[in-house]
Amino acid sequence: MKKILSLPALLICATVFAQTISPSELSKIQSSFVKDGSTAAIQNILVNNKSIKALALNHSAEPVDHFFKYTTSVKGITDQMSSGRCWMFTSMNQLRPIAMKRYNVNSFDFSHNFSYFWDMFEKANLFLEDIIATADRSFDDREVVTYFKSPVSDGGVWNLFWNIGEKYGVVPAEIMPETEHSNNTSQMLSILNERLRAGGYELREMCAAGKSIAAVRDQKVEILKDVYRVLALCLGEPPAEFTWRYKDKDGKVQTVKTTPAEFYKSVIPANYNPDTYVMIMNDPTRPYYKVYEIENYRNSVEGINWYYLNLPNDVIKVAALKSIKADEPMYASCDVGKQSNTASGAGILDPGTYDYESLMGVKLAMDKKARILTRQSGSSHAMLIVACDTDDNDVPVKWQFENSWGAASGDHGYLTFTDRWFDEYLFRIVINRKYLDSKSINALSGEHVMLPCWDYMF
Repeated sequence: MKKILSLPALLICATVFAQTISPSELSKIQSSFVKDGSTAAIQNILVNNKSIKALALNHSAEPVDHFFKYTTSVKGITDQMSSGRCWMFTSMNQLRPIAMKRYNVNSFDFSHNFSYFWDMFEKANLFLEDIIATADRSFDDREVVTYFKSPVSDGGVWNLFWNIGEKYGVVPAEIMPETEHSNNTSQMLSILNERLRAGGYELREMCAAGKSIAAVRDQKVEILKDVYRVLALCLGEPPAEFTWRYKDKDGKVQTVKTTPAEFYKSVIPANYNPDTYVMIMNDPTRPYYKVYEIENYRNSVEGINWYYLNLPNDVIKVAALKSIKADEPMYASCDVGKQSNTASGAGILDPGTYDYESLMGVKLAMDKKARILTRQSGSSHAMLIVACDTDDNDVPVKWQFENSWGAASGDHGYLTFTDRWFDEYLFRIVINRKYLDSKSINALSGEHVMLPCWDYMF
């Protein structure tokens, strides 16, 4: 018979008073560290070597190769440099082969700088609008704290690229090349956030003083002028129209005179939108086959929020393999820092890559749900899934990322992750809904469960 705990028993931990470490407890803890020969040797190694990761590299792990049965059309490695624009690079990497086919060229890349300019500008406006909308709340309100903690950042997810592309278009890389501040974003971001925090404070003061909403928004425009100035000084001004000259595969020089919006239409498929492509997520902390939406996670006032359909991993893998077989790589995001050897010449992600428990002699194991809830793990990087290797029964054994850290990282810019790593550290995939099963497609029409802007999946 199942034992049912009473409410007082369930709440006992919540009612226990905090207690200091007693001398007897400290003695027990200290005596547990027995400095035998092996412990002394490990201590000597660790105090003289700062790289715990290198020391924990598991040389007994099963070898993982970089050969794949199914691959998609990929067009070379890009480099986001010292920026958080992985989501933008990944979205564009998925579309580069389409642009190359459309213009009959051997190589092509979009201007990340152009899209980055408008992403930051729109994020600044959204922040100021959020501050106006919450001006009647106290500074320690959780939503207000979230906004002021990071007014703008260069991080994001797939829907942000779509929002900006739909509104401002895209341009070739040559039209608005990278600058030192698009490649190294931290200092510019620091200045922007300082200006926006000051501006946000000013707008709240105006609201508290009873100024009209028209006056408040007039001041918002003045703040945005400063934002535009900083962006233009550091990134250059984005063109309203441009002339692009290029040499095609036949050696002919071609000239295109157009606008960013028209160029976007010329290279982006008509079905490239949230009606066709959906984000699916493996989040074991919440029920599957439900759609979740992060409140206010977008980069423009009129843009769409980040939302996802939560699915079991086995369902996600079936759909992902179908997409790979159909030559459609997928935007994906993961916890790339966990159990990953991304060093040049390696490029392996597997749960057995590092053995920290044996090195330290401590227990570290948690399942995916526990890691998420305790903030030990979460999505930190976006890459493109471009290949899958399967066994004799066509069951996946490993997958491949096309990364945006340059060709010197990993296996010539690519990372191979095992199916076991997929289970533990892959979170989101953007996929054409036609590869989903009927149960998943039906779940997409369900009501969105709105999650707060400070949610742990943010």
